[in-house]
Amino acid sequence: MTLEVIIFTAAILVGILLYWRESQGNKLYRFINKIAYSKELQMSENDPKGFVYQQRFLLRLVYIVLFYLVTIGLVTFVIPFGLATVQIFAACVVGTVVGTYVASAFFFADEKIDANKSIAVDFVEEKIEQGKEFIEELTEGDPIQEVPKIEEKPEPVKKEKSARDRLKDKGYLK
Repeated sequence: MTLEVIIFTAAILVGILLYWRESQGNKLYRFINKIAYSKELQMSENDPKGFVYQQRFLLRLVYIVLFYLVTIGLVTFVIPFGLATVQIFAACVVGTVVGTYVASAFFFADEKIDANKSIAVDFVEEKIEQGKEFIEELTEGDPIQEVPKIEEKPEPVKKEKSARDRLKDKGYLK
């Protein structure tokens, strides 16, 4: 179980790395696209789509599964004993898919932050100006006048009968 968790974590990092690499350039995807499709069906020059970058879930999953099948085939060819199990394969595939979506979220958040940076700066500057105006309103105007204190006179304490005297009046005590 520990090996699968370690491989799953490493696969998440591989997914992030794959997504980041394809966001920088997609030369391999373009090359395969030129081989596979005719001139009319090839992707345009300014299309940033790659194997995992800006790809739908199903195609992303297919490309990742193919990547790991080729990788496992090469590893079993180089290393003569069986290392690849179904659990490790599943951990690799799921971890890489999760990693690509985590990287996608980071890129999406970064793009949104860059796009809305001027709006946030304007909002903060506006609130700072409003705060300065509020402070100026508080400091300007009439100086604070002291409110005269009203002295309260204590009410005179009425002399009441003690509990013993009340019980005697009712006839309970002699």
